[in-house]
Amino acid sequence: MKLYQNEISSATSRVRIALALKGLTAEALPVTILGEDSESRQAGYRSVNPQGLVPALLTDSGVLLTQSLAIVEYLDELQPEPPLLPDTAEGRALARSIALAITAEIHALLPPRIGLHLKTAFQAGADAIAAWSRHWIGEGMGAVETMIAGRRQGAFVVGDRPSIADIFLFPQAISARRLGFDLTQWPNIAEIVAKLEAIPAFHENAPAPRK
Repeated sequence: MKLYQNEISSATSRVRIALALKGLTAEALPVTILGEDSESRQAGYRSVNPQGLVPALLTDSGVLLTQSLAIVEYLDELQPEPPLLPDTAEGRALARSIALAITAEIHALLPPRIGLHLKTAFQAGADAIAAWSRHWIGEGMGAVETMIAGRRQGAFVVGDRPSIADIFLFPQAISARRLGFDLTQWPNIAEIVAKLEAIPAFHENAPAPRK
């Protein structure tokens, strides 16, 4: 397998965590994502992924998969152990709802292309773009905390083993902390992230800081 990736990308981090948990490997193919001239915006990479996003996974059979949630679920089916979805239908639905709350409602508003559009279309400066990001992170993570608090039973988001919910929560929480958020304002998230940081698959595949 080959993974088109960028190490600062929290979406890439999700897939790298899943690969590590499964004991699977993929050749890393770096793609730059920052700036108007980034590789992700060029025709060469758009021929791979028309959205110009990372990650993208080229399977051993030559099929290209995009979108981190689809890739993580593919890896879960490819290598069933350890399972990344809870045992019950309700648990699986909850895990997916947390993953989607992060990827579709928080992270979707934060990638470099969003900041670039705010800059070029609305003349937003660096402070305004940072304020935009902080607003949506704060609002989104607060909602996720409430979702977790109302249903949590166990050490992690859903039960006593990490699931796709934790795989999506962890990179977003690490990125939020680097932006200056105190995770203790979200006590369940803070407790879960602390447990996840002790697991090598998570700690070693956290998104890298922006330089």
